[in-house]
Amino acid sequence: MTTLEISPEEFRWLSAQITSLAAEYLANLDSQPICPATTGLETDRLLRTELPEQGCGREALAQLPEILRRSRVQNGRFFGYVLGSGEPVAATADLLASVLNQNVTAWRSGPAAVTIEKTVVGWLAQAIGCGEFRGHLTGGGSSANLMGLTIAREAKTPANEKGSAGTGVVYASEEVHMSIPKSVALLGIGRDNLRLIPVDTDFRMNVGALEERIREDKAAGRIPIAVVASAGTVNTGAIDPLRRIAELAHGNGLWFHVDGAYGALAAMAAPESFDGLELADSISLDPHKWLYQPLDCGCLLYRSSEAAQRAFSHSGDYARSLSADPVEGFAFFEESLELSRRFRALKLWLSLRYHGFAAFRDSIRQDLVHAQRLAEAISKESSLKLMAPVALSAVCFQYVGRPEQSPEKANDFNLALLRRVVQRGRIYLSNAVLRGNFCLRACIVNHRTTQADIDSVVPEVLAAAEEITSG
Repeated sequence: MTTLEISPEEFRWLSAQITSLAAEYLANLDSQPICPATTGLETDRLLRTELPEQGCGREALAQLPEILRRSRVQNGRFFGYVLGSGEPVAATADLLASVLNQNVTAWRSGPAAVTIEKTVVGWLAQAIGCGEFRGHLTGGGSSANLMGLTIAREAKTPANEKGSAGTGVVYASEEVHMSIPKSVALLGIGRDNLRLIPVDTDFRMNVGALEERIREDKAAGRIPIAVVASAGTVNTGAIDPLRRIAELAHGNGLWFHVDGAYGALAAMAAPESFDGLELADSISLDPHKWLYQPLDCGCLLYRSSEAAQRAFSHSGDYARSLSADPVEGFAFFEESLELSRRFRALKLWLSLRYHGFAAFRDSIRQDLVHAQRLAEAISKESSLKLMAPVALSAVCFQYVGRPEQSPEKANDFNLALLRRVVQRGRIYLSNAVLRGNFCLRACIVNHRTTQADIDSVVPEVLAAAEEITSG
């Protein structure tokens, strides 16, 4: 046995210790403060240790409770960002996936893993009404958006061999996720060639303004490449008018990419809100958001495998397939930026089989109901104001109990209020800036959230505001 090998008995002991810690953590989740009581200095002092030249064996586990105590708790009152709640059945599969250590590059390197990934990707496409799409799992929506736009660029302005031959343009709304400006920069299109289209009163892309910008760019000799529509913007959850944008994009020869990392999986529960999603050329999804999977688990769907291969197929001799069989010769790296890829699909496969899609659909639907309940509670409180329609599960609001304040002072107060709410540790909110207004933001993508959790938000915000006012 090498010095790095352990016995099966030792692995059982280690696994039992980890499982016990995890089970205790889950058992006490609801009673824990969401924001850990620690400082940066204290966390560094405890966890930033010297390089361990010699191993300490089982004593290495001694600091795991400290890590748990200094981790943010995602119980039912965690409403920050757009972050799924970490479904435990999926978490168990992650251990097995790490032990198997499959490199999911191609069928020959992981026959079961590749088959499972192709299966769950097919399930996801079917679940959102895009059954003819194929694709692969990614690290998250940002990488899926980058790869989707890479396919678009190569389809409309091929650059892989000779570089860019013209001024290509990409269109998205003012509310677009930050991964889109990053992607156009990395692709060499340039952020100056990203057209940010104004939004309407509901924070949805203005299709008339989009049409005008496309017309202007064509007249100036520029090459429109793609339109990025949002199926749930990160700030408010707004869903762009997908069908109208698809018709405009395809009528002008543009690629139609949908950033659905936040919202598109809600099409399982509210398909009527996503009319036109099936017209996309590519779609990003994040099962680690609204399928509650442990990080990381994103997905890119696309209509054309040939288009994906034109963008990504470039293999060294050491990686070329040795089989012409359509199953055994398959390689994910021919349709993806990644070569080394972990077995992300196992947790999703096990979780979906264990619970069934109906259970996830019901949970998403309940999150949507929770958001409307919170919006109603805010509307009934005179010192609070809703700042955007609640299209999905993001609820943006301001404390307006001090109407004599200037807009700048109101923003400062709401920033202080958010900090106080988080400091109190009972609920966790994030923030958004909408038309210059600093807002408190609750985003509900959490299978643990109950009505009681929702009903705690307004009293908690008001209590924090009272502390600041009287302090």
